[in-house]
Amino acid sequence: MVSERLFESRAEMISALQAECETALRDAVEDRGEATFMVSGGSTPEPLYKALSDADLPWESIYVALVDERWVDFDHDKSNEAFTVKHLIQNKAAAANLVGMKNSAETAAEGVDDCENAYQQLAQPFDITILGMGSDGHTASLFPHAQGLDEALNPESEQLCAAIIAKQSEVTGAITERMTLTLAGLLRSKSLILLITGDEKLAVLRAAQAGTDIKEMPIRAVLQQQTVPVVVYWAP
Repeated sequence: MVSERLFESRAEMISALQAECETALRDAVEDRGEATFMVSGGSTPEPLYKALSDADLPWESIYVALVDERWVDFDHDKSNEAFTVKHLIQNKAAAANLVGMKNSAETAAEGVDDCENAYQQLAQPFDITILGMGSDGHTASLFPHAQGLDEALNPESEQLCAAIIAKQSEVTGAITERMTLTLAGLLRSKSLILLITGDEKLAVLRAAQAGTDIKEMPIRAVLQQQTVPVVVYWAP
């Protein structure tokens, strides 16, 4: 259930994805009174969020929630919640309802129940979910061979959220303790958007599509499932 939209420029890609997001969120509010927008951090979606922040949407009825988070406080420079506030929850989108993952628990494992309770309150299915992909084949904080990965990749799980301890690498950086949507949580979405740029990431995608080991490249679990449509947005 994977389709690909390959663009000639990043600006063209962001414009097209902005339009898709606006339509999905507006339609959801019209249909059920609220919308759920699941977002990932990183430099690739940053221009999308900046563009959406000025969109004429019923933001007061839109819940923005994180796909994953490093287990750091809001004032940490690697906080995805802080990143989202800085780039999306601004301008017209300042009226949106933001649901973060990090809570007062000392560890992600200790905080997973509170995170789960918060996420179970979100309207499901999630209306649109933005995913990225690392050069190691991770998505969300589903890292290759991470502690907690097996449980997080169980498609039959009832859990939306999982605590993960990644194997430290150049991709993870120093902060390996994470909270993430599980595969089952991701599959509560109406639409999964995989947003990637550059030839290297396209090569990683092709490698993921060519193999089957989901522990080696967890993005494969998203690409191989037949429950939710995945749309790849790519530009050079």
